[in-house]
Amino acid sequence: MSALPCRLQRLASSLEEHEVDAMLVTDEINVRYLSGFTGDSSSLVVTPRETTILSDGRYSAQIAEQCTGIETRIRSSTQLLRDLTSEVLLGAGVKRVAIEADNMTLDEFRFFESGFEGIELVPTTGRVAKLRMIKDEAEIDATRRAVKIAEQVFTEICPTFTREHTEVAVAHEIEHRMRLLGAEGCSFPPIVAAGPGGALPHYQPQNVAFADHPSLLIDWGATFDGYASDLTRTLHQNHASDAFKRAYQGVLEAQLAAIELIRPGMPVKEIDAAARDALKRHGILEAFSHGLGHGTGLQIHESPRMSPISEEILAEGMIITVEPGVYYDGEFGIRIEDDVLVTNSGHEVLSSLPKGLDDCRFIL
Repeated sequence: MSALPCRLQRLASSLEEHEVDAMLVTDEINVRYLSGFTGDSSSLVVTPRETTILSDGRYSAQIAEQCTGIETRIRSSTQLLRDLTSEVLLGAGVKRVAIEADNMTLDEFRFFESGFEGIELVPTTGRVAKLRMIKDEAEIDATRRAVKIAEQVFTEICPTFTREHTEVAVAHEIEHRMRLLGAEGCSFPPIVAAGPGGALPHYQPQNVAFADHPSLLIDWGATFDGYASDLTRTLHQNHASDAFKRAYQGVLEAQLAAIELIRPGMPVKEIDAAARDALKRHGILEAFSHGLGHGTGLQIHESPRMSPISEEILAEGMIITVEPGVYYDGEFGIRIEDDVLVTNSGHEVLSSLPKGLDDCRFIL
């Protein structure tokens, strides 16, 4: 059986929990997840009996191709989406309809509410996001491919570096090579940060030449069939400082300690704590300024969030990043990141690029 009917059934089965008759799905990422439709400006009405996709004439052919088995309603050029939605809901005889309160703006809520006479809108949050945390085989396969493309690009591009290469040129080259290998593009704008640029976790590449900078942080990922990969490696030249090398060993130890604990039933905050304990032993915990990682999927940042305050519990089928890092203003930053699948008995690291200190040298 296709994964899509299973996803819809899981959502339909959860409606009773909120004592609603239907759910209006307006988040375009969630519409894609549930229906397979890759366009925009469309929504879903999900009831325990059927699912209807609502769109406009631009997408008739695309919906027919991508959404087999789903009822389709196309609004005319003179019809508002809310009026078509109301027509579908009233035709289904529903009284209480769940909405995605974490996606719908107040204006949109009022817009729909004004056209839904006799229907109560019930705010909910994270209903589909919770389903998306557990990946099926198709999603796992797409993520594997996204990881492999990203790794191949990194392996090909690093030996070409020269002193004259700039951060922004390498960022552009990463995306170019990804597309040549079949990716839809980058899963986020690549971070290519030489020397002190690496101390900014969300640094934007500049026209800065690699030259004599002793370190180079690259954070990049590919998108394949909608699914994201997310990797980071920090390279160094022979003249990198002893402080850099000591900190690198600490970050690597923290990452390995965290990965070792990944398995179903494990609280993510305990995994985060294991990484922080390792950083503390190396005297560098104060330089770690963010959570340990996050889920990936149709978006680069998804649940679960790996942090000290997260209450999430790992389950089979989740794909998470593990990315401890330390940052020293004006000097350097170090981050090591891999994508990890939670399996029925433990975990599988989907990425395989070497990450030891000696593995990550580069010579210009």
